[in-house]
Amino acid sequence: MAISYLSETDLAEPLTVDAADQYVYESALTESVVGRVGLELETHLVDLAAVPQRPDWARVAAAADAADAPPGGSLVTLEPGGQLELSGPPADDVLGAVTALRSDEQRTRLILGELGLGLAHGGADPLRAPRRINPRPRYAAMQRHFEATGQARPGAAMMCSTAALQVNLEAGPAQAWRARVGLAHQLGPTLVALSACSPWLAGRDTGWKSARQQVWAELDSSRCGPLLGRDEPAAEWTRYAMQAPVMFFRTDGDDVLPVSGIVPFGHWVSGRTALGGRGPDLADLRTHLTTLFPPVRLRGFLELRYLDVCAPRWWPALAAVVAALMDDPASADAAAEATEPTARCWTEAARDGLGDPRLAESARRCIAIAAERVPPELGAAVADLADLVDAGNCPGDLVAERIAEVGPRAALEEMAHA
Repeated sequence: MAISYLSETDLAEPLTVDAADQYVYESALTESVVGRVGLELETHLVDLAAVPQRPDWARVAAAADAADAPPGGSLVTLEPGGQLELSGPPADDVLGAVTALRSDEQRTRLILGELGLGLAHGGADPLRAPRRINPRPRYAAMQRHFEATGQARPGAAMMCSTAALQVNLEAGPAQAWRARVGLAHQLGPTLVALSACSPWLAGRDTGWKSARQQVWAELDSSRCGPLLGRDEPAAEWTRYAMQAPVMFFRTDGDDVLPVSGIVPFGHWVSGRTALGGRGPDLADLRTHLTTLFPPVRLRGFLELRYLDVCAPRWWPALAAVVAALMDDPASADAAAEATEPTARCWTEAARDGLGDPRLAESARRCIAIAAERVPPELGAAVADLADLVDAGNCPGDLVAERIAEVGPRAALEEMAHA
């Protein structure tokens, strides 16, 4: 990491273009030792007595309060549509991360069950229409920005009807950043196909294995598209952040106002466009960075954001596979070779999953590579996932089969009771 030359004056209001660029560049990646893993698990909250209806906000907030501070250290938060997220602290390895999050998830399920609520695991809500219930000003402004910029439908679906398993990994040594960030992207299509678990969305069969990824692809690529690997990662991330549009800003009275057009952050900080009659400060820049949603986001560490959440039977294995392929040097080299033919197959992965022969082959190879490196305690889970893949299926195929048998309402109820 380069030495910072930013002073308190540089970061005072208003920011200069140079100060903003350097802040983003320096915060993109932090030199570290590879190994620690953090996991974040989103799930859909379901009213067990009224499955087709979203619970009201007061009930959802009270449930989150009841589940707060689990022993594994997870942070309990709520997404716009009432999805509940457990964000585990970094653990020394993937086994520690999985063990703690699995324990916190089970505790949360028991607490919510006593309140008549269930947790349904799936990349998209198969039954209920998108509807924002979280009243946070940030989310209201996001919704209004999407509506004003012609992204109302995918914006609502993304905010209110999708759920992910996020894997957070250390950036590693600086000299390996370009290769490491590149591998995280190259693995993406294969891991999207492998984890796909959202064939239905809002009561209809989408025809895609991962409707969640389909929704993300319909949003503004300057906010949600991948880094392209044409430069070293921190520099590319800096350009990405400056070119991405501002979603909302705060007023002097601390209200949050949406931006109704496309205003790149670089235009705001340069003075080309004024928002709220002022230029941005450091708080504005930090907030802007939280509104960028590429498949791999740089936050000092690497956030891998492209996995559908799937049933407790599968997500621990997915986390173990990702960590092995990324963090074990021999596995990383082999995975890079295995996924080179599918590195750009993002659309095919989301639409066809393992029905695409190239992705099926890269998935089988990647699981075989990872199986030799995962902690022994997670070996059985990875073997179970390997059997699924060998049969040509992803987790969402089992969801689709069950929906075909009983319909989306009954299937969602079963998922919430699982």
